[in-house]
Amino acid sequence: MTETMVSDVTLKLDMSNLSKYSKNAEQAVETIKERAGKPGQFLNWIGVLPENQLKTIDNLYDMAEKAKDNKYTDLAILGIGGSRHTTESLIRMIGKEANVHFFSSVDSESFRRFINTLDLAKTQFLVVSKSGGTIETTVAYENAKKVMQEYLEREDVSDRFIAMTDVSAEKSNLRKMVNAGDIKLSGFVHDDVGGRFSIFDDATIFTLAYVGVAKEDVVAMLQASLKAQEEFLNPDINKNMALQQAAFNVQSRLDGKQKHFIEYFGDAFQGTTLWEKQLKNESLKARISTDTNVGPGYLHYNAEADLDSANKDSFFTFVYVTPQEKVTKAVLTGVIAAYSNMHPVSVVELKDLSLTTLAKFIEFKHFETLYTGNILRQIDGDITEMNVALPEVLQPNVEIYKKEVRKAMAQ
Repeated sequence: MTETMVSDVTLKLDMSNLSKYSKNAEQAVETIKERAGKPGQFLNWIGVLPENQLKTIDNLYDMAEKAKDNKYTDLAILGIGGSRHTTESLIRMIGKEANVHFFSSVDSESFRRFINTLDLAKTQFLVVSKSGGTIETTVAYENAKKVMQEYLEREDVSDRFIAMTDVSAEKSNLRKMVNAGDIKLSGFVHDDVGGRFSIFDDATIFTLAYVGVAKEDVVAMLQASLKAQEEFLNPDINKNMALQQAAFNVQSRLDGKQKHFIEYFGDAFQGTTLWEKQLKNESLKARISTDTNVGPGYLHYNAEADLDSANKDSFFTFVYVTPQEKVTKAVLTGVIAAYSNMHPVSVVELKDLSLTTLAKFIEFKHFETLYTGNILRQIDGDITEMNVALPEVLQPNVEIYKKEVRKAMAQ
């Protein structure tokens, strides 16, 4: 295993096959560059979004202060998929989750248990949905509104909810509610940014402000994001670790390894596992099946199968923060050695969990995902026309179950 880059984020993998993917790498980068910033390509998380957030960050911090109103300490976030996992991932990695609560279900028992964990006197609700019509989020909002009306003994509870949704009332039922005065404060889910790529959208920046992260630290994070994007748009595979990880993924897949397990070490990554699973499975479809775990606990129920000699279809990526303690180092060294003896293994090591390091890590994951899908499709001769968004940023199959749900609701 060779260390290919040393900085805030270090990638370690076998470099022996990288050169064979040089042309594919160049083509993948060219494809992304020529589409970035164009309407309908869902790539506005590259450049456009972080630059916009740097310009409007004062507004989001002002909104957070108004929402807290010197008396509210907790935030209950109602959202599903990218509307939840992006924010949850970052908030948990920086250790600010104590006063942030997430809900994504529809059944009454789950909602009852969720509400019972909240101190309603100190809690504001953040409702996140691009369309404003996501069924899980809509049901959660309606139920939370009823709870607050009963708790406060008044009809108008608009001051206890914040909305993040599309700017247009024609596209978003939630924006209609904001315009009607049902919700006092609101921000945006920006155009051409797919949910799983929206980690720096208004919902997350607002939440960071709400939990007391300094504005200058968020500015540094956004600037680090832009710098990392430049690095990961370098077409030279020898200098771009997102391309290197993508080549590792592709080679593993071509060698018959269809199951990619990303093994995070440390409880700080509990939310990140959900985000990465969504990011990869929605983007790569069935080409590569991605699963995620948090170690070392998962070893006591997965290692038996992972290290079975009959396991021929798996490859692994280990993610962790540079260990300081002897026991942690020993566990990581031993586990990675054992897995490397049987499977393709890559390692991603983070210097720390600062916002600037995490910005680079997040962009690494974004670009790794795009490049993996793109190179696999190049090899299959599957080329996407310029007037159509790349499959890696779309999720048409999700609509299959949603259509059936709408049909069932109408009966």
